[in-house]
Amino acid sequence: MIEFIYMKVRTRFAPSPTGYLHIGGLRTAAYAYALAKHNKGDFILRIEDTDQKRNIPGSADSLKKTLEIFGLKWDESYTQSERLKLYKEVAEKLVSQGNAYHFEGAIKLKIPKDEIVSYRDFVFKQEIKWNTNDVFEPIILKSDGFPTYHLAVVVDDHEMKISHVLRGYDWMPSTPIHLLIYKFLEYEIPEIGHLTDIQSPEGGKLSKRKGNVSVEQFLADGYLPEALLNFIILLGWAPKDNREMFTLEEFVQNFREDGFQKSNPRYVPDKLNWFNQQYIKKLSDEELANKVKNFTKCEDIKKYLPLVRDRLVTLKDFDALTDYFFSRPAGQSPLGGAQKQKQGAIVTHAISVLQTSFDGKILEEKALEFCTQENIKVGDYFMALRVAITGKTATPPLWEIMQILGKEESLERLKVVVK
Repeated sequence: MIEFIYMKVRTRFAPSPTGYLHIGGLRTAAYAYALAKHNKGDFILRIEDTDQKRNIPGSADSLKKTLEIFGLKWDESYTQSERLKLYKEVAEKLVSQGNAYHFEGAIKLKIPKDEIVSYRDFVFKQEIKWNTNDVFEPIILKSDGFPTYHLAVVVDDHEMKISHVLRGYDWMPSTPIHLLIYKFLEYEIPEIGHLTDIQSPEGGKLSKRKGNVSVEQFLADGYLPEALLNFIILLGWAPKDNREMFTLEEFVQNFREDGFQKSNPRYVPDKLNWFNQQYIKKLSDEELANKVKNFTKCEDIKKYLPLVRDRLVTLKDFDALTDYFFSRPAGQSPLGGAQKQKQGAIVTHAISVLQTSFDGKILEEKALEFCTQENIKVGDYFMALRVAITGKTATPPLWEIMQILGKEESLERLKVVVK
């Protein structure tokens, strides 16, 4: 096994432009970025677009924009389809050496028999070996002149002086092929680490059919980039002090290779929601309003935001938490049983109080008197009003809502219940 240490740490993120960015891909990019920047090194973006049939127009630009949203800025960028001449030259060199051969218009790698290839995985911290008798002979250059992943990744990592390779665990079976190509070409082998698989909440590898895995969709659903990144980096890496909140800069500063975990982490939606709420709480009303405006048609966000900001789980929740300001309750009352039977009497009493004085303190005083007289719980009284006003059983403070609605609208909504 050939080993070496580069003078400068250089990592890469190498996505294929085939659609959305998987949250596992975002995690890989964040780890590669932190590994490079913690060591004052370079982070390289490489678009691996050699599988022309799977490429989606515009996807590369979309990937770049998404990385920029998360602050993962690259020092250099490359596109594999612009480097075809190099791959062809290397493939032909392997043929001339006797380490590859022409096959039906393509070129295949020749796998030697009865050899052991191995490397030490810096994530799993152990040596991993293969017998070459168990390794298949892959195509490394297709008949259309495009390289396959096996050839392009080795050539590019060498040419770009990549010191550390971080990639998903599902690429592990291809590693012996790459090790052989490194050997045949007498390239130095970078440090290689395979990341654990993110598990779905129900178990098993997280995939699209088991729920949302698209970074772009999480953003569209109202998750803050800072919260999603913080959540993702802790799925497979942990600091020594069990700290949870990290900005990107803090993550880079605290990053350590020995923080990688060997067990597969599980995606827990409630934890992501918790992170999002923490980052929402950090925003000023001005900052939060600017972010919410992309998720609502409401033109006066600042008027309603103080009432609901502590209840926001995602930015998209704003409309659902404020819809009763813009439309009166419709449909069946969520109250049931005894509460529903008492609602008419409660609302009638509240109307008489509010018509005389639209004052929260007076309403509370009169409600206490009424509840004592009628043997009604104070909570039931205000729940009846809450449902009549908003159609919901859980809202911000009722009087604050009624103040925004105003006396006339509040009374109109109450009168509907007793008509």
